[in-house]
Amino acid sequence: MQRLLVVLPVLLLSLTVHEFAHAWAARRLGDDTAMRMGRYTLNPLAHMDPIGTFFLPVFTNVPFGWAKPVPVNPGRFRRGVDLGKGMMFTALAGPASNFLLGIASAIALGVLARVDPSLGAGEDGRGASGIAAAFLFSMIQMNVVLAIFNLLPIPPLDGSRIVDAFLPARFRPGWETFSRYSMFLLLAFVFFGWRLIGGPVNTAINWMIRLASLIA
Repeated sequence: MQRLLVVLPVLLLSLTVHEFAHAWAARRLGDDTAMRMGRYTLNPLAHMDPIGTFFLPVFTNVPFGWAKPVPVNPGRFRRGVDLGKGMMFTALAGPASNFLLGIASAIALGVLARVDPSLGAGEDGRGASGIAAAFLFSMIQMNVVLAIFNLLPIPPLDGSRIVDAFLPARFRPGWETFSRYSMFLLLAFVFFGWRLIGGPVNTAINWMIRLASLIA
């Protein structure tokens, strides 16, 4: 019940902003594919994936999920836009939006704690303030996890687009071979290895909580 009432809304909002950021970045570069397919929107229904958005976060201990990838066609970028760097910019927009959403949530949490002095930033509370604080704290956690996870250089995650943009030509055959089998590595990471990013995740979360404390 807690996952349904807190985790699911947080995940839906975070994933929706993430995918919209991809669509927005692609549109800025001239690609209107997402817009034509109804994905240039903040409506969660357009981005939900039955397994990644519902089953995985609600019924397992995996602390994140995924949405349907926004379609991007680099062939529709404006003339003069480098395809590799354009795809990198489009890919980075997703994790960047999650970091910004986490910071915005930390600021809101600090403001909430200032308005209600009995509520410490990041601590449990009662009533409306407690519910709001739990939601904002979950927003910080979820968005940090999503941002850092998506920066991993494993296809099809956003981090792999950064590798694509800078990878020398002599390494591309090996990278393409790795990409064909990377889904198995990604699934293994999702179910067994996500704690490997615990250090960067905790560092970023603690920094945002300190930001909230400074505001409070």
